[in-house]
Amino acid sequence: MSLAKTVFKSPVHLLAFGFGSGLVPFAPGTFGTLAAIPLYWILSLFPLWFYLLVVLVAAIVGIWLCGESAKRLGVHDHSGIVWDEFVGFWITMIAAPSGLIWILVGFVLFRIFDIWKPWPIYIVDDKVHGGFGIMLDDMIAGAYAVMIMQVLALFFG
Repeated sequence: MSLAKTVFKSPVHLLAFGFGSGLVPFAPGTFGTLAAIPLYWILSLFPLWFYLLVVLVAAIVGIWLCGESAKRLGVHDHSGIVWDEFVGFWITMIAAPSGLIWILVGFVLFRIFDIWKPWPIYIVDDKVHGGFGIMLDDMIAGAYAVMIMQVLALFFG
């Protein structure tokens, strides 16, 4: 069975693969992050406490979801698993000013940290396994990016 058929037949894979965005054959993490933007836009309409609650639940569920998808595929961290990018981007956008420019800035910052993997992200990516490892490196990338977003918002928001 093709990977696409596997993804679209299983709710676990469908979510882990970002509703299919992780199936793009090049830069699936970038496409996964792009797919997270419409959901971010909807979440941004709610109060901050609700946004934070959704991100927390998405992170906790994501640990199981990404781990289970990887286990079923028999691949530690399949590049098509992009739920971690969804959560990492949503962390980046916590309390971000509204507007398309801020979404673009958040997208770029998150992708830079996710790809560059500065300390300790590269250690987590290499040493922490399972769903927790899949999620944690992107959550740290999101934490780095949200700090920069908040400084930028302070001066330019």
